[in-house]
Amino acid sequence: MNDSSATRLNKFISQTGFCSRREADKLIAQGLVTINGRVAGLGDQARAEDEVRVDGKAISSKEKADVYLAFNKPVGITCTTERHIKGNIIDYIGHPERIFPVGRLDKPSEGLIFLTSNGDIVNKILRAGNQHEKEYEVAVDRPVTAEFVRKMQNGVPILDTVTQKCLVRQTGRYTFTIILTQGLNRQIRRMCSYLDYSVTRLRRTRIMNVTLANLPTGKWRNLTSEEMKTINQLIAHSTKTEEGSYLDND
Repeated sequence: MNDSSATRLNKFISQTGFCSRREADKLIAQGLVTINGRVAGLGDQARAEDEVRVDGKAISSKEKADVYLAFNKPVGITCTTERHIKGNIIDYIGHPERIFPVGRLDKPSEGLIFLTSNGDIVNKILRAGNQHEKEYEVAVDRPVTAEFVRKMQNGVPILDTVTQKCLVRQTGRYTFTIILTQGLNRQIRRMCSYLDYSVTRLRRTRIMNVTLANLPTGKWRNLTSEEMKTINQLIAHSTKTEEGSYLDND
């Protein structure tokens, strides 16, 4: 099957909101996807009129507009789609569409996180090579010093590497803001720990062009068309290398 109306199968599945392209490839490789009753293979294509099933469940090409949300995550909510986990982000939001968190914030952290029904866009946003800015407000257990700020900005050895240079600004005796483009796991907490500081509060206030402005804790809103226009411009040349969870750095 190779015509102008056909879409690569992993993309077809991700566009329904069922899962990301990468997850779709895994399902296809496991022989769990069929097209019109035939077990599908990697690289197959599908059209809107085809009957595509995943593990026996029929899915269809999505006609509804994709959902893109900004959510102000409270402390205690877990960024997972696994519904059996108490306090999972999906049940907390209760959106009628099937949505996925883009990246994550640790359970003790709070602030801005994206969710979407478009599984295809998730990998593009998460690719570490894109150098998208994320801004955080951080409180620590000891007074912030000029030396601490200097070391945080210039790079700290964690996880068998040294963090990239970043922008740090002291905002109070025990508080600072930090802008990262890197995405190491629990990066801010690990950086502080290396310098003998413990994080007492961590709040993400901005991802790329989107901020928490006027979004109360525990509430979500749809991203505006202007916000999505800018995001799509930022990810238009998304690199296919260095894939990583650039949002996993709280």
